[in-house]
Amino acid sequence: MKFDKDTRIGEILEKDPKKAEILLEVGMHCIGCPASQMETLEEACEVHGIDVEEVVEKLNA
Repeated sequence: MKFDKDTRIGEILEKDPKKAEILLEVGMHCIGCPASQMETLEEACEVHGIDVEEVVEKLNA
């Protein structure tokens, strides 16, 4: 599966739980929060001041 800025955090973790490591590395420490599961990657990055394109690149590498 290819991830993009509109992929929900919950989808990312469901499809590939190991991607949690990448999300934690970039500063997204709230991935266990129930509310974050429905956020898109873009929304979560915006809240945390993280470049969404950089995260998408890392997730798809």
